[in-house]
Amino acid sequence: MSIFISVASYQDPLLVSTIFSAYENAQNKDGLIFSICDQSDRGIKVEEISFNDQIRYEHVNPIFSKGPCWARHRAQSFFNDEDFFMQVDSHTQFSKDWDVIFEEQLNKISLHAKDDDYFAKPIITSYPRSFKVLDFDKGLFELKTGDKHTQIITYRKDSLFLKGSFSRQIGIPTKCAHITHAMLMAAGCIFTKGSFVKEIPYDPNYYFYGEELSMALRAFTRGYSFFHIPDAPLFHLYTDTSNIPRKLHWDPEDDQKRAIKWNELDKKSLKRLDDLFAGKVEEPMNLGNERSLEDYALLSGIDLKNNTVLDLEKATESNFLESLDWKISPLKQ
Repeated sequence: MSIFISVASYQDPLLVSTIFSAYENAQNKDGLIFSICDQSDRGIKVEEISFNDQIRYEHVNPIFSKGPCWARHRAQSFFNDEDFFMQVDSHTQFSKDWDVIFEEQLNKISLHAKDDDYFAKPIITSYPRSFKVLDFDKGLFELKTGDKHTQIITYRKDSLFLKGSFSRQIGIPTKCAHITHAMLMAAGCIFTKGSFVKEIPYDPNYYFYGEELSMALRAFTRGYSFFHIPDAPLFHLYTDTSNIPRKLHWDPEDDQKRAIKWNELDKKSLKRLDDLFAGKVEEPMNLGNERSLEDYALLSGIDLKNNTVLDLEKATESNFLESLDWKISPLKQ
């Protein structure tokens, strides 16, 4: 089985470490295909990597970059009908046998599709646990493996409809040791069937705000469903440390050289999100017709068409999703 691994990287010194961590910890190494959009001053030396025939690589001068969604869109362009699609950030570490774990969990969920088509197109997603850099030069990292419970993503209570249709998301720890339903996606951890790339191609018109919510609703309304799993086998560097600082896309030094500044891209992104829920976005970047925004409101407690919170507890607490039987569609419970 093949896994297409999409990685968009911006001036990230941990990119090579991420690639090697995925490769070395996979059980089926030959099935991995890396697709990398590397926006950096100096590209990586792909030719020196022993498995370079499994790497589809593009180097972009950061001055010409238009943000993370633009880069993820470019990374997806290398897709060649691989069996599975995975998306991670360029500062990620992997657990041993991560590929088998994700495949087994996805197949476990898919088994229920014979009884309910809600399970026909599952997506596993989460905010991964963190890791700490002990020694960057030696590649020594400390993975925060202590909490193996399922983490649920909800809307942040203090950031609901913060900017038009946009609300912030947050990961909430639980004591669940089982799969749960989900209502939101995390761009740094997506694992699903490869057909996702063709059905939900990344929209390069988003910048940062709006990325995850637009993708989630485009997927949900086209029949995809979201799930969280316990002990997710990924780890993410959430903060820059003093010994490995890196620029972000909105870094003033890079941004001043660009024709279109990051704040302009951000404004367009937020408008794009409003237009999505108003039915003003073109195919295939629009909402689907297999499920409705009303169906999503039933799941999430959020009315995205009217920017209204219908059920604050459902939208911002983990209790509702924890209480559901994951083997039954949440739209029927």
